[in-house]
Amino acid sequence: MGRSPCCEKAHTNKGAWTKEEDDRLVAYIRAHGEGCWRSLPKAAGLLRCGKSCRLRWINYLRPDLKRGNFTEDEDELIIKLHSLLGNKWSLIAGRLPGRTDNEIKNYWNTHIRRKLLSRGVDPVTHRPINEQPPANITISFEKGDEDSKISALEKPFKLQEPQFKIPDLNLELCISPPFQEEPLIKPVKGEAGVCFSCSLGLPKSPECKCSNFLGLSSGFLDFRSVEMK
Repeated sequence: MGRSPCCEKAHTNKGAWTKEEDDRLVAYIRAHGEGCWRSLPKAAGLLRCGKSCRLRWINYLRPDLKRGNFTEDEDELIIKLHSLLGNKWSLIAGRLPGRTDNEIKNYWNTHIRRKLLSRGVDPVTHRPINEQPPANITISFEKGDEDSKISALEKPFKLQEPQFKIPDLNLELCISPPFQEEPLIKPVKGEAGVCFSCSLGLPKSPECKCSNFLGLSSGFLDFRSVEMK
């Protein structure tokens, strides 16, 4: 839930204050003090909002208000306070007796801001306008320049080349004849040798010439007739 309004705005006067309203407000505050601004308009007999009464008193009707133009000392004090506090006008007004925050804010935007710009000072940062903040790294790519130009303030360390080197790869290919493994079963050398059918124990074919090999007529060795010693 929000804060309730200070008054019924439908039954309040708006616009410029009259001299009669100013006199009523000044007379009531002198007799009773500022008090609560919510209940002050009804007690003083004013058809005004409580906020309107407060601003009218603080900015125009206070007896300690300082009238007239700002002095040169006040200008320098406002510039110094603004560099420390920023746009906190109420705090700045507390250091300048008799000046209101709204008055100081308007004077800053219309006079002091232009004065600082004419001096070449940024009214926000209070630094010279020509002063550019240093960049992190400034590198120039000029032809024939081996090392990049990096200032000592902007570059805390120097980039170094890696210490390791990539070995050269030999991409020349040599083609050699395929590797041939020796057969597990070597053919027995005889007068005519052993054919493929006889080496597998199959019946010999008509082209077989292994009939006289080892004195066998069948062409293959019968292990049943071999006497074990």
